[in-house]
Amino acid sequence: MSTKDLEVIIATDCGSTTTKAILIEKKGDTYRQTFRGEAPTTVEAPFEDVTKGVLNSITEVEELSGRKILDGENIITPNHGNTGADIYVSTSSAGGGLQMMVAGAVKAMTGESAQRCALGAGAIVMDVLASNDGRADHEKIERIRQLRPDMMLLSGGTDGGTITHVVELAQFLKAADPKPRLGASYKLPVIYAGNNKAHQQIKDILGDRTALIVTENLRPTLERENLMPARHKIHDIFLEHVMQQAPGYPKLMKMVGAPIMPTPAAVGTMTEKFAKANNFNVLAVDIGGATTDVFSVFSGVFNRTVSANLGMSYSISNVMAETGLANILRWLPFDVEEQDLRNRLKNKMIRPTTIPQTVEDLQIEHAVAREALRLAFDQHKALAVGLKGVQQERSISDAFEQTASGASLINIMRLDYVIGSGGILAHSPRRTQSMQLMIDAYQPEGVTRMAVDSIFMMPHLGVLAQISEKAALDVFYNDCLVRLGTCLAPKGLAKEGQLIMEWEVTASDGKKLSGELRFGEIVHLPLETAKAKLTARPVKGFDMGAGSGNKVEADIEGGVVGIVLDGRGRPFELPKSHSKRIAELNKWYKAMEMYPV
Repeated sequence: MSTKDLEVIIATDCGSTTTKAILIEKKGDTYRQTFRGEAPTTVEAPFEDVTKGVLNSITEVEELSGRKILDGENIITPNHGNTGADIYVSTSSAGGGLQMMVAGAVKAMTGESAQRCALGAGAIVMDVLASNDGRADHEKIERIRQLRPDMMLLSGGTDGGTITHVVELAQFLKAADPKPRLGASYKLPVIYAGNNKAHQQIKDILGDRTALIVTENLRPTLERENLMPARHKIHDIFLEHVMQQAPGYPKLMKMVGAPIMPTPAAVGTMTEKFAKANNFNVLAVDIGGATTDVFSVFSGVFNRTVSANLGMSYSISNVMAETGLANILRWLPFDVEEQDLRNRLKNKMIRPTTIPQTVEDLQIEHAVAREALRLAFDQHKALAVGLKGVQQERSISDAFEQTASGASLINIMRLDYVIGSGGILAHSPRRTQSMQLMIDAYQPEGVTRMAVDSIFMMPHLGVLAQISEKAALDVFYNDCLVRLGTCLAPKGLAKEGQLIMEWEVTASDGKKLSGELRFGEIVHLPLETAKAKLTARPVKGFDMGAGSGNKVEADIEGGVVGIVLDGRGRPFELPKSHSKRIAELNKWYKAMEMYPV
């Protein structure tokens, strides 16, 4: 089908709890999202058929739009008048998403490359095995048996190099003989993406026991990572093997007009398309009840990480354990007993669907969200790195000792755009709250635009982008992104009250705003216009992206929040004194009009 024929598109995202459907229609030359519906996901008993939830969510779209889309359990195609749709596409993370184990010869090198490969394909990485991970042989075998992944990715060695380690890993796998999580009747899919010299030995060891697929090496040389062939294989197996076992998926696969994508992979695709279309460095986050996914595109390189234990409901106690109570308490502008805070968070964990009832409850939830976002970002920075083990002696003993890590690709000063999604960011009572949470968690430097995904449409658009990039980007700009505005944050430190920057903003309608920024303050300027010009003159010792004390001219955009001038300095630290900290927090929250007074 040519994209010219696409006028009406129906898309669903089957999440672990909710299946969301959206209708996209071509209005003139532009695609717009017009109606949406949702229904509980039906993977578990009593239905055990994912298509029931899909049909229910599409039925809601039918009722709202007055368009007849379904004929019984079939989608009417193509669209004709007020009936049917031209194509139906879907993503899915139901049934726990795609769970993988990866193995590499050296943990800091092929192990990490394998992890990046699996995460980029939309998987949750349950564990990384490596020859040098410090576990005894029997522990590795036991671990493979215990976890029961959907599939394994095995890599190791550069092409033509030593094969002992990767053959040893294959032997462990054979000894463990793991059973896949879904459907005991089929063999565990194993993708081998390691040293090409070991192909025959790997086939001899694993060929009978597993559904073995051999593809190109992830690290053909130390200087080069080649992740795409293995990523494509992961997608193929996800559809052929894993999806076939999940309740109702074979039916769903017959309904769609394009391959089903794992939800996170689709969000990643949309992030990449947006970054590429605008030549931006982008950071996107999806913070959920159980996990937080972070996506980034820096200098054209895409990375994704999953913090499987950082979330706002099911995993809220893990956030508390990992960051410590002191880090949550530091964001609260009032006193609260540690035990009281613990109890409130535990209540949220056992009643995940509750929402804050008081301003205090909301501020506690926001404090936890900042920490979850910050921790997930730290984990992301650790994995989104240049290649390790390059430009050093290449004997294998060196490779084992080598902890010299590659530098992180994430350069905050070069970050152009932050996109937030997930309940706490998309549905906070005030948009200023979402913007401030992201500023506090990520501490952007220089000029950074910010937006949130209005109703978590990025998965639908990512799968649609495979068929029509124009349709996906049209809806992304017009209906998905809620532009919050721009954060201006000079990097540097000074004494409180000291002048750190003079600024001037010229809106597209010719309106001019100007002023000074002093250290320790936040200035909030409402600015709705989509485009504006900024001239910033930081004082010596402060950097807005052009070096210390140098003038910066940049295109910025306003939005529902506007412009936030963050004069709290970078690296940002809260005051040590208790009373001073509470006074400062109240001052900043008031400047942002974050909470009712």
